[in-house]
Amino acid sequence: MNKLILVLFAALLPCITLSQEEVKGVVVEAGDVSALGLAGANVYWMNSQIGVVTDIDGKFSIPFKKEYSHLIISYVGFESDTLLVNEPKTIRHGLKASNELDEVVVQQERDAIEKAYFSPQNVVTVNSAELLKAACCNLAESFETNPAIDVNLSDGLTGTKQIQMLGLTSPYLLITQENIPMVRGASQAYGLTFTPGTWIESIQITKGAGSVVNGYESISGQINTELVKPLTDNTVFVNGYGNENGRYELNAHFNKKLTDKWSTGVYIHGNKRTQKEDDNGDGFLDAPLANQINVMNRWQYQDAEKGWVSFFNVRFLNDEKQVGQLDFNPDSDRVDSNRKTLNESKDAILSEAEVWGGEIDTRRFDTSLKLGYVFPELPFQSFGFQTSYSLHKQDSYFGFKTYDINHESIYTNLIFNSIIGDTRNKFKTGLTFAYDGYSEMVNNLDSSREDRSVGAFMEYSYENLEKVSLTAGLRVDNHNRLGTFITPRFHIRYTPWERGSLRGSFGRGKRAANIFAENQQLFASSREIKILNSGGEVYGLEAEDAWNYGVSFLQGFNFLNRKGSVTVDYYITDFKNKVVVDWETPTEVSFYNLDGESKANSFQVEIDYEVLPRLDLRTAYKFYDVSTDYNSGNLQKPLQAQHLFFANLGYGTKPKGNGSQWKFDYTLHSLGKKRLPDTSSNPIAYQLAAYSVPYNHMNAQITKVFSNAFEVYVGGENLANVQQDIPVLGADNPFGPNFDTTIIYAPIMGRMFYGGFRIKIQ
Repeated sequence: MNKLILVLFAALLPCITLSQEEVKGVVVEAGDVSALGLAGANVYWMNSQIGVVTDIDGKFSIPFKKEYSHLIISYVGFESDTLLVNEPKTIRHGLKASNELDEVVVQQERDAIEKAYFSPQNVVTVNSAELLKAACCNLAESFETNPAIDVNLSDGLTGTKQIQMLGLTSPYLLITQENIPMVRGASQAYGLTFTPGTWIESIQITKGAGSVVNGYESISGQINTELVKPLTDNTVFVNGYGNENGRYELNAHFNKKLTDKWSTGVYIHGNKRTQKEDDNGDGFLDAPLANQINVMNRWQYQDAEKGWVSFFNVRFLNDEKQVGQLDFNPDSDRVDSNRKTLNESKDAILSEAEVWGGEIDTRRFDTSLKLGYVFPELPFQSFGFQTSYSLHKQDSYFGFKTYDINHESIYTNLIFNSIIGDTRNKFKTGLTFAYDGYSEMVNNLDSSREDRSVGAFMEYSYENLEKVSLTAGLRVDNHNRLGTFITPRFHIRYTPWERGSLRGSFGRGKRAANIFAENQQLFASSREIKILNSGGEVYGLEAEDAWNYGVSFLQGFNFLNRKGSVTVDYYITDFKNKVVVDWETPTEVSFYNLDGESKANSFQVEIDYEVLPRLDLRTAYKFYDVSTDYNSGNLQKPLQAQHLFFANLGYGTKPKGNGSQWKFDYTLHSLGKKRLPDTSSNPIAYQLAAYSVPYNHMNAQITKVFSNAFEVYVGGENLANVQQDIPVLGADNPFGPNFDTTIIYAPIMGRMFYGGFRIKIQ
């Protein structure tokens, strides 16, 4: 593999030496000549198809041609500017924040979903406008209108939605918050529900191997969430939501610019569900009774003279869920599994149990700091420091099974950015330290451990916007359990013709599987847990190790004077080692290391097109071939549809950003049949078919924007009223050997309607 990297560098070296006239620069906030700049700002030549998006530090480089003279710079929340540029040169430009203006005329608004033409990585940016197309109550529900991510229920009790990309579930994704690892370890099962949708400014979805800067754990891709900024968010924002199934939510943002350098924001989220729902009549709650309070304080600091920028967050969360039968009362019906320590048999405990239920109580504290410095005289050179601390405590039980986990995490990352020769040749280098302390109890099994790692990375990037861009990275990490290992990543982009972008990538990912935290849904069953020890350092299992290879082609076009694009992706994830979760035997679940092959092949075709003025269509077809060698033979991944179709229609009665209007959104997910785990050894009454029935899942929303300060919305989910016939297997005897809530392949709840409002005060 090292030889392959050297060959690719040698082949591209002639390109690196070519000269090219360019306009380079950095986009910052007006009055702030320091900072990391405004990441994601649009920079493009007027009346042309040539444009770029600023990088994470606000920097850009765009080809210069004599026929172009007006350079437009735009960014949501800021006043767009047009610059007269007659020659190649370096620009530092400040945009004025819209909340400082009496009136703003926006020349161009960012698309709700943006695809990068010039980035070597296959990145899709989901902006806040896209998130408003659905209720989007939390991060897990933010992908319903995006074909890049698949969203499914994880089980039949908790109502938790899990996400998948390239046919693999979220543990194989690196999920970060402002490029700091967020959903991992103890938070893997429910962590996506801990970020309210209103806190999200944008989401960057990277398919395939990610950047070495962000660590070694990414296998199938990365999802990075950017939070709203105290300086550019509304001074006051209030969002209320309620649905007919008894779920109510309230979000409130309060932001204040304290001085020229300091801004702060307080963000409060609360949700509650006290209404008991049982649409299918099986005696079990279709969604848990829930109560969550989530509070974050965010500080933003910018020193225009000295070149510093910083963000500091502190957050506290308390989340409570009750699952199980309708009549379950935790005060009287909880089965005390601790009596097993007195040698009382399981049968004796169960003989006293009458009502099955469980509770999941989570308390979490986390804080993070991002500090950046840009050299005022050298805008291409900067350093950044990221650090975070979190303490996650979960106490839970499911029937007579208990699962408690405390996870203390420390993460630091130091990054230095500069150039080699000129700004076409850039590099990043730095050091990473991470600590994870787990105190984990599964019934009476103590699985506590401490993980420590230190790593160094180097990433080189070359940018020739007209033809070739590439990023090549390498990191070396030493882990107290995984040993010392190397992680290479490589991305390349080639432009064969106008508005065409061909990409290729490969990279390695490695991770320690937290088998219990990542598969908590299996506790809500009568399955016996078995670990087939292979002598590894984590639960007796070896670390997971995989390579990801991918190609992607993006072509923009104009048809009938309206713009569109076609995207084709193909990715392969090849596991060299994997922790297999085998639940093909109905009475047990086994964890063991891979002996054979495990591959995930993903193919997707997507078309985006403006069908009529202000009527946008996004449609996609996806095919997954995900198989693993189990002890019983090679099988397709259970509960994974091989064929999926997606469509989204969005219409606004006025152009974007033009005050009072109506907005209509409709989304269709069509899922093919899914292979179900084998239940043939169960009694006939508790057997399921080998495959599920295909179904269509439809959502829609109507929004009335009265003004820039007030809007209301109503919507419906699962409009086709599709429901799984038997979401809880063995519901008639939940303490019996055939009880299982994990085989979920379709919606549990029927048609549901909701409504809400948004108040914005600048």
